[in-house]
Amino acid sequence: MTTQQFTTQPVVVRVRCVDNTTVSLPTYQTTGAAGADLCAALDQPITIDPGRRALVPTKLCLAIPHGYEGQVRPRSGLALQHGVTVLNAPGTIDSDFRGEIKVLLINLGDSPFVVHAGDRVAQLVVAPVVRAAFHTVTELDDTVRGEGGYGSTGV
Repeated sequence: MTTQQFTTQPVVVRVRCVDNTTVSLPTYQTTGAAGADLCAALDQPITIDPGRRALVPTKLCLAIPHGYEGQVRPRSGLALQHGVTVLNAPGTIDSDFRGEIKVLLINLGDSPFVVHAGDRVAQLVVAPVVRAAFHTVTELDDTVRGEGGYGSTGV
């Protein structure tokens, strides 16, 4: 088996740590990972009770290049094992945002979930953005699906 290499150069994302603290930078856990883990930067643990949510600081500010966005996504292990996920998934970090990245977690599980300093709480995917030009028309082209909405394509 051969290791596949990425064919494009990495997108450079400049990172500033809040208050010049030392925190974990987003880190890819494997060579094929699309998302880099975001870690909690906490002075003390946060407990998220079932059905509740919490804004978890990372103490990271990012300069995502123009033409890209950051997508904050859940970690599958947290979702499966604890019922904890990112509430507004995927959360979007715009290229012109320079504030601290905070992860909005919700506990959909049955037990309180404790977030500790350094815990990997979400993934960051940096992706290209395509902007649309919206035009008003009087009619749209016909398709097989038409106006069929939720559930219209079957199970």
